[in-house]
Formats: sequence, C-alpha cells, structure tokens
Amino acid sequence: MKLALWQGISPAADMDAACSQAETALKAAAAMGAAALVLPEIWLQGYNQPDIPARAVAEDSAPMQRLALAAKASATALVVGYAERDGTRVYNSAACFGPDGGRLANHRKLQLYGPRERSVYVPGDTYTTFRIGAESAAILICYDVEFAPHIKSLSDRGVTVILAPTANMAPFGHVIRHTVPALAANHGVTIAYANFCGTEGDLTYTGGSLIAGPHGEILAQAGDHPTLLVAEIPPRDPARLATQSADLRVIE
Repeated sequence: MKLALWQGISPAADMDAACSQAETALKAAAAMGAAALVLPEIWLQGYNQPDIPARAVAEDSAPMQRLALAAKASATALVVGYAERDGTRVYNSAACFGPDGGRLANHRKLQLYGPRERSVYVPGDTYTTFRIGAESAAILICYDVEFAPHIKSLSDRGVTVILAPTANMAPFGHVIRHTVPALAANHGVTIAYANFCGTEGDLTYTGGSLIAGPHGEILAQAGDHPTLLVAEIPPRDPARLATQSADLRVIE
C-alpha cells in the first residue's frame, strides 16, 4: 500500500484555501496510487491562529462535507486535522474520510501540548483505530505520537499504520530526526507524520515531514518547503521487527 502526506504552509484561517489545497493534493496522490493522504494538525483553521473556538466546526460542517466529497472523487482516504466543536467543547481533532467519502474515524488529541492548547481544547480519551485496505490504522496527533506507551498500546492491538497530523515547530526538530523513526522501529509500525512548513504568527515550523517504515527506515522525507510525499509501505519482515514490546520486563 502507498501512503501520501502533504506538507504545506498554514492556510491561516482561510478554510476555502485549506480545502482547495487538500483537493489538489488528493488528486496528485490518487494519480500516484496512494491509498491515503495525511494533512497537518488543525489544517482546516490553521494551528496557530487566534480565536480558534470561534473558528471551530462540527464534524458534519460544510468544509468537512467538501473534504469528504474530495476523498470520494479521488477514491483516496483523507486524514485532515481540524478544530472540532462539539456543543460547548472544542477538540484538537483529525477526521479520516474513506475512499467512498464515508467517515472512517474521528480522533481527538490525547496529549495537549503547552498552556495554549490546554486553554483552548478539551483532551480526547480514546484511541481511534480503523482499516485502510489491508492495514489496521490509527490516528495520533502531534504530541500524541511522542509517547511510547501510546505507540505500544496501538501496536499491541494490531495496528500497523499510524497517521499523524502534526505542527512541529522549532526548536523541536529532534522529534522528526530521532523520535518518530525510533518509535516506528521499536514497535514495528509505519508512521506518516505530516507537518507544516514556513511560519505562522510567532511559530516557525520545522518541515521535515516523513514516512517512517516498520523497520526504522525513512521511506520518504520532505525538506523545508511545500511537498507532497508518496511512499510504498514495505511488507513487515518478522525477522527484522523489534521484539522490545514482547520482551519488556516490568520492574516494580
């Protein structure tokens, strides 16, 4: 199976532009045979925009319906980060629309990062798993993917692909260079980590979006500019998969 991700400059609260970029990237990813495309964290509204609660949208809002139709038109699954309104609560969420346009999943970020996120969003409290083709998939959002227990728990449940919208900013480039590939290798999963590039307000994004394979290899990686990445996921070779999870001795 091929996976794709889009690394772009924040649409900066222009939801029409956000949807247009997603539609263009979907068409290109579909032409290259990708089964799914991953967009960055809070792609729809822009991660570092003011008044996020006022910009938050429901799961079935017009922009989300537009993206569902785009996924159907391209016959390619789409994972999009967005600020989700559910009653009085706002979540840092990512929805996955299947190749038929139906909703496969809606994940709410488990690990809110820093005082700004914690002042705006309510944390999620469940893992989100579903199938894309022959793969068992899950969504983790940005900081979620830096916690080894979450990766282990998903791997133990049979997940083989983690789709990760992110907004990784300077000076945290080590997450891209070291953390994501190491966690993919240690738990035998593929991680598609879709970041922003450029600047947004007072944040400078690190770019470097990557697809890390289950044996620790970097299958594809972006630089500092807008990029569409597409990579074939290799078969998981039992002889090469790490065994730390099964071998762990818990010391009380």
